[in-house]
Amino acid sequence: MTILRLRRVEKHFGGLPAVAGVDLDVEAGEILALVGPNGAGKSTLLKAISGLQPPTRGSIEFDGRRIEGMGAHDVRRLGVAMVLQTPRWFESMTVEENVALGSLFGSVGRRPSLSTARGHARRALEFVGLADRAGEDVASLTLHQQRFLELARALAGEPRLLLLDEVMAGLNDTELQASIDIVRTARRELGVTVIWVEHVMKAVMSLAERIVVLNFGQVLADGEPREVMTDPHVVSAYLGDEIDIHG
Repeated sequence: MTILRLRRVEKHFGGLPAVAGVDLDVEAGEILALVGPNGAGKSTLLKAISGLQPPTRGSIEFDGRRIEGMGAHDVRRLGVAMVLQTPRWFESMTVEENVALGSLFGSVGRRPSLSTARGHARRALEFVGLADRAGEDVASLTLHQQRFLELARALAGEPRLLLLDEVMAGLNDTELQASIDIVRTARRELGVTVIWVEHVMKAVMSLAERIVVLNFGQVLADGEPREVMTDPHVVSAYLGDEIDIHG
C-alpha cells in the first residue's frame, strides 16, 4: 500500500529551486534512504513533507490525504514525525519529560492525558536504550544519546511515517550500529515507515531497502541499493569520486 505520494513537488528560496519537481511513491513499512550531494535538496524535501517548509508547488499525499500547506503540528498529529540532525530539548525538563512532549503534542488523533504520555515516554525510552536516564537532565547525555532522545520523542507519538535527517552523522561504529538496530526494530515491531536522509554509506547499505538519489533538487536514480550506488550517473553526481558502499 502506498502511504506517501509526491507529485511535482518544488520548493523555492528566493526564486531558486532547492527541490525541482520530485515525484515519489513510498510504500507502507518501507525503509527508504534519500541520498545525494550536499545541497541536493534532501533535507528540504523532508521538511516539505513534515510541514516545516511547505512546498512552493506540487502535491503531497499522506495516507490518501493531501497535506501540502498544512502546519507542521497538524502533519504530526496525522502520524508524520521528523527527527532533525541537531537535537533540541527543554533544559528545564528531564529526559522523560522531554520525550513525553512527543506524546502530548504529537500523538495521532486525541491528545493523551499526562499520565498516558508519561507511559508512552517510558516505553519509547526503553526502546532506544535510555530508560535508566529518564529522571536525568538532558545535558548529561552524550550527543548520540541526545539523538536517541529525539528519536524516542518522535516514537512516543506512535507515528506511521518517520522522517530522519542525518541522525547518524558523526557517530562511532558502536553508536552507528546501535542506531541502525533501533531503526530496523522500529520498523519491525512498530510497523513504522522510514524515510531517511543519510551520508554514511555503511549505514545506508546496511539498512536501506531502497535508495532514491537527489541531485540539483531532482530524482537522479531510484531502486535497489547496490544497483543505484554503482550507477555511473550516481557516481558522477558525487563530484566524480566513486563512493565506498562498504564504509
